[in-house]
Amino acid sequence: MNPGDAPDMQAILQQAQQMQAQLMAAQEELAQAQVSGQAGGGLVTATVTGAGELVGLTIDPKVVDPEDVDTLADLVIGAVADANRAAQTLAAEKMGPLAGGMGAGGLGLPGL
Repeated sequence: MNPGDAPDMQAILQQAQQMQAQLMAAQEELAQAQVSGQAGGGLVTATVTGAGELVGLTIDPKVVDPEDVDTLADLVIGAVADANRAAQTLAAEKMGPLAGGMGAGGLGLPGL
């Protein structure tokens, strides 16, 4: 496209629709994906969806000590945080390429 030429609005619209479809597919894939995080060397494992929803929690009986509930709570928090970091990494991998094309410059508009 030469400077001063009008952008092809049909092509821009088609590209935007394709990006929207890819974005929706990536969001659905994230919602279905599950990732896990661990704490205490695997004594506590949390499983979250790609959207960050906690869907599973496994606690090794060795860490269940009625005299030390605080340590168990810390391990659960650590495992959930680790799983959420994994979910954020997965989201960045899936959505990053799509988000990069969402700006006006990614639509092929001149001067933006």
